[in-house]
Amino acid sequence: MSLYDIPLRTLSGEPTTLGAHQGAAVLVVNVASKCGLTPQYEGLERLQQRYAGRGFTVLGVPCNQFAGQEPGSAEEIETFCSTTYGVSFPLLEKIDVNGEQRHPLYAELTRTPDAAGEAGDVQWNFEKFLVSPQGQVAGRFRPRTEPEAAEVVEAIEAQLPS
Repeated sequence: MSLYDIPLRTLSGEPTTLGAHQGAAVLVVNVASKCGLTPQYEGLERLQQRYAGRGFTVLGVPCNQFAGQEPGSAEEIETFCSTTYGVSFPLLEKIDVNGEQRHPLYAELTRTPDAAGEAGDVQWNFEKFLVSPQGQVAGRFRPRTEPEAAEVVEAIEAQLPS
């Protein structure tokens, strides 16, 4: 099964897949509203604004597995993201990214090593996975790597469809 075929749900509960973004570069990020890294929403939104017209999207994936930092309902998450950070990129339903209940999307994403060659569990909120327009994982950036860090921007630009 390709990444494009894994069943997902939008934050509002509608069925979707990564296939909805086929042909675009996608930065998949597990997000949380009550985390010290939550201000990364600002950089994620700036990336969305900068590259959306060039075949790119951020895809936010709420997760409550790290110190209960995403406790809200879908409506609360939507309101927080839109009013606090002006988020315009799509958000999925809240899922598990680690453990026995790990969502199949993250079962695939976490096979990819980071820059240090380490694969495996997501370390914390705001870990980023770059998916190429062909549906391959093209990069993995750990939580403390800012969305607009040079290595993230360079990786995104290398994956933008021509």
